[in-house]
Amino acid sequence: MNEAFDARREEIEQSIRKSFHKKLFTPFAKAINRYELLQPGDHVAVCISGGKDSMLMAKLFQELKKHNKFDFELTFLVMDPGYVEANRRMIEENAKLMGIPVTIFESRIFDAVDTIENSPCYLCARMRRGYLYSKAKELGCNKIALGHHYDDVIETILMGMLYGAQVQTMMPKIHSTNFEGMELIRPMYLIREDDIKRWRDAMGLQFLQCACHFTETCSTVDEDGHSQSKRMEIKQLIAEMKKTNAFVEGNIFKSVENVNLRTIIAYKENGVKHDFTENYESWGSDGNDGE
Repeated sequence: MNEAFDARREEIEQSIRKSFHKKLFTPFAKAINRYELLQPGDHVAVCISGGKDSMLMAKLFQELKKHNKFDFELTFLVMDPGYVEANRRMIEENAKLMGIPVTIFESRIFDAVDTIENSPCYLCARMRRGYLYSKAKELGCNKIALGHHYDDVIETILMGMLYGAQVQTMMPKIHSTNFEGMELIRPMYLIREDDIKRWRDAMGLQFLQCACHFTETCSTVDEDGHSQSKRMEIKQLIAEMKKTNAFVEGNIFKSVENVNLRTIIAYKENGVKHDFTENYESWGSDGNDGE
């Protein structure tokens, strides 16, 4: 039995080093370098929900650790918000199979939100984040890592524009406002979801999906307050646009890297709204009047 486990684990790790290295590890390392997500001495709580994204993130962190560029610590943190026994067992068995030494703690969040009628998943997600920060800090971590990927980012950009009337994105890192000295990082930021699925399927792995007490309402609202049906609409919209424009996904992503404040009517900074008229006269003519 142990030999079979060891062989499967080696197969999974080899897939990240070889066949899926370019699609998974390379963009993982690129995001960490580009957005300066890790520094020497960091202690990262790698937050594992049991889904494909977070389980892969754990393996990618393990692979990065083997490169030994500089010293940092990892704690693989699993919060049990009240899973049924079968779902918790799936997480534990996958972690054992994949060689991920998880630290599991309980929060009973599902019980707390079970009776909430409006946006239970929004509340659940906010509570999860708080519990993860708190436990990570208790364990001596200064960062928590979440498994959001490239597709999450571009979908969030469009959802904000079309349903939230705002231009914003899911940032690669954020300082915590409630837990001093803590930071959230997203090292999967440049990894495509289809590549994660291809890796999962190639390895014959099965991961947890939505596992709450109210699965039907679970898929109604995400942690940003957007309905999951709206997120699916955005996925479908992007897929349709891609049929006529192969670069549409990259263009959406780059749109929040190429913001020109001189072509923005208004923007917010530190909660204060600024209008273009504040600086209009001082700008003068830059030869780019759009005509």
